[in-house]
Amino acid sequence: MQLSVIILNYNVRYFLEQCVLSVQKALEHIEGEIIVVDNLSSDESCAMMKQRFPNVTLIENNANLGFPKGNNIGVAAAKGEYLCILNPDTVVAEDTFEKVLAFAKSKQDLGIVGCKLIDGTGNFLPECKRGIPTPWVAFTKIFSLYKLFPNSNLFNKYYAQHLSENQTGKTDILVGAFMVMRRDLYLEVGGFDENCFMYSDDIDLSYMVLKSDKSNYYFHETSVIHYKGESTVRDETYMKRFREAMQFFYKKHFGGSFVFDVLMRVGAFAFALFKKNQAKKINRTVDEYWLFSQDEMLRESLENHLRIPVVLMSDVNSALPEATGRKVEIVLDNSAFSFSAIIKFIGWNKNKGFTFKIRPQRTDFLIGSNHSDDRGEIIVLNK
Repeated sequence: MQLSVIILNYNVRYFLEQCVLSVQKALEHIEGEIIVVDNLSSDESCAMMKQRFPNVTLIENNANLGFPKGNNIGVAAAKGEYLCILNPDTVVAEDTFEKVLAFAKSKQDLGIVGCKLIDGTGNFLPECKRGIPTPWVAFTKIFSLYKLFPNSNLFNKYYAQHLSENQTGKTDILVGAFMVMRRDLYLEVGGFDENCFMYSDDIDLSYMVLKSDKSNYYFHETSVIHYKGESTVRDETYMKRFREAMQFFYKKHFGGSFVFDVLMRVGAFAFALFKKNQAKKINRTVDEYWLFSQDEMLRESLENHLRIPVVLMSDVNSALPEATGRKVEIVLDNSAFSFSAIIKFIGWNKNKGFTFKIRPQRTDFLIGSNHSDDRGEIIVLNK
């Protein structure tokens, strides 16, 4: 078997359904398997999986075991030569795995491969390629020095700015939302460290792979939507665990540092204030919907449910002019267009004043996120 896709789920039932649907389509021409590990969700995730995807391997944990242990459980059941660790709040294109596997097989020193991640509005997520978070690198991130000196090797290491978002190349750290690597290498380095509940696990695994004399790669030739933060509410508990996770990584690999601890505390406080301000700026008001579909009955159903005008559109193969005046939300019907076409369309039309929702094939809901700091929105159409 070529590829095992491991999806660890916790209470994101609708995002999980869309993710698994996209993965199934991406595996149609690959000998692969999907393994969903559920960390005791209370939102009917498991019932949905059994009803809609009965042929997908579902492992139901009896507790929330955290990101590292949950993924290790999935890997233990995997049969593929390669693994993909994938967040449930992602959407892959139909050709994502074909492209990534072809690239992986071309590298003799292969460690982990990550790909280009975009948020629900089409904007690039810079954390999909990063440097090792030493105290100095953490300092440049916390105080945004990487923005002031993007071309300086001294300041631009946190987001691996030696590579542009459209440039494939070696990078130190990859994000756990999408990681592809050989299963035997994953087992050789010990997989995710279960002593860390979450948040530094992907940094730790990436670093362990580097220490095994392998190279990690950022691959830009396929884009995956990551509805950043859907699996996690970014509250005080999140900030506490994030700081503890970073301290865990630094103590494990560098012996600990008082300076690093101070930086993490300052950064956590600044981050919390930033998130509060961002949350106030998110505007969900919609004046008009544009439905990209070929289904007039769906248009009528949406208009009746949303109580807002819905205009039927048909062409997702070209960019749109900027939205002016009215707040327009675009609904992309996956029954009419592939995930690949939808991802490209969102990318072409980012930052033009639109927001986006996807209606996954054979579902009764719309799903999307209007900002990388927004926890996202589900519109269930039969309620």
